Amino acid sequence: MSSTTTTHLWLREETKPMEHRAALSPDVCKKLLAHGGFSITVEESKERTFADSEYADVGCTVVPGGSWRNAPADAIITGLKELPENDTTPLSHTHVMFAHCYKRQGGWKDVLGRFAAGNGLLYDLEFLNDESGRRVAAFGFYAGFTGAAVGIDAWCHQQLHAGEKYPLITPYPNEDVLIAETKAKLAKIGKTPKIMVMGALGRCGSGAVSYARKAGIPEDNIVKWDMAETAKGGPFQEIMDVDIFSQIPPFVTQQQIDADRNLSVIVDVSCDTTNPFNPIPIYSVNTTFDNALLDIKSSNTAKPLQLCSIDHLPTMLPREASNQFALDLLPTLLQLPTRQTAPVWTRAEKLFHEKVESMATTD
Repeated sequence: MSSTTTTHLWLREETKPMEHRAALSPDVCKKLLAHGGFSITVEESKERTFADSEYADVGCTVVPGGSWRNAPADAIITGLKELPENDTTPLSHTHVMFAHCYKRQGGWKDVLGRFAAGNGLLYDLEFLNDESGRRVAAFGFYAGFTGAAVGIDAWCHQQLHAGEKYPLITPYPNEDVLIAETKAKLAKIGKTPKIMVMGALGRCGSGAVSYARKAGIPEDNIVKWDMAETAKGGPFQEIMDVDIFSQIPPFVTQQQIDADRNLSVIVDVSCDTTNPFNPIPIYSVNTTFDNALLDIKSSNTAKPLQLCSIDHLPTMLPREASNQFALDLLPTLLQLPTRQTAPVWTRAEKLFHEKVESMATTD
């Protein structure tokens, strides 16, 4: 690819209900345009946390939402969550997004089949990795951060409004407002829960620990586990002894859930419910912002257990989460003009073709 070729990024409107984040922030768009070699088209969106005018003000071209289907052939369609449902038309463009189809999730062949049919290309954001295998950009910290917020709030709801439906979750303007709300509820209860964070040293885990601390949970009430603590293999009774279990829990059994326990809230940020290797086989559906908690069946009726598995929790803090993600992605985006040789992009393209080929040999 010639160094004089302009790379055209096309930020599409998100269509997933209650999705307010953006893959590209106005600030990152400004940086890309100032760098040179990029043009950026942004679709109008009433749900996005950033106003259309914020993109226009930094030099982006604003177009109607959903017009990416008719974008120029060289436009790289950029988004976060899945494309609109019930659409099987072939995809001829290059797309950058979280497609959720590389781990044999439900409908994975349908998604990849659209690219194969249209000779399109997918760069899956989940698999843009550096030389060490670490993702170049992820929402993990804010997934853990907001996951802990929901977990603590769900526990508070159980104390203050036992038996009542958990209310609709709406976005917060910033984390300070969210933290203040949590602190006020904890103060009303007069005690704090004990929370276990699995994978506490990772992105998600560190986010969960950060929120617990900012919400005023005493350090002794934050149980931080990682590989060293789980090396002996589960299941672990320690999980049943806490009030809230946050992050990816592959060590919970139905037998434990049915027995005596303190545990009343699980927050799963992996949300791989249709993955055949789902680490939490006690449930099989994602929850949503308007139905955030799932009641887990248990013979222990004296202690209800609820689980949150919203697959885009960071949209609770859409502006902060989007800004961090876009800034983390920026160095990799700057390599797009040389993506035919840039390792992050070549690895992602190779993986795409491998997954497409695997459709013929995988049930």
